[in-house]
Amino acid sequence: MDARLNYFAGPTAAKALKYFMSAGKALKDSPLPAATQELVALRVSQINGCAVCIDMHTKEAAADGETPVRLNLVAAWREATVFTEAERAALELAEEGTRVADAAGGVSDEVWAHAAKHYDEEQLTALVVLVSFMNAVNRLNIITRQPAGNYEAGQFH
Repeated sequence: MDARLNYFAGPTAAKALKYFMSAGKALKDSPLPAATQELVALRVSQINGCAVCIDMHTKEAAADGETPVRLNLVAAWREATVFTEAERAALELAEEGTRVADAAGGVSDEVWAHAAKHYDEEQLTALVVLVSFMNAVNRLNIITRQPAGNYEAGQFH
């Protein structure tokens, strides 16, 4: 499968993606725990069906020491016992923030309050920006059919 566009070939995409990549770096450096960031990025990508992002975030999380059991259970996190309450709150917020059309009301007050019990304002900010960022990146990759499978952990660091 070939991508419809090579984002690194043209000046417009290269310039825009430079800013996207710097936003991703700012998120990595945020106080939101790295494991939570990868779990959320993976779950958003699963919901959106972004294979290249699923590939990337699975490999990055594994390289950072995440267990195969937890990675395999992200799609069924509600029934899994391997996630902390804080991670579950982040995954729930990520799902409602991703499924805005399905949920009609966006993120509910209950889901927001649950996340706010576990994360301070800076962490919540990072979580909201991460969910939004991943939804945007997923769409960039899905629209242009970016192929998955060849990502190597640390490739964009």
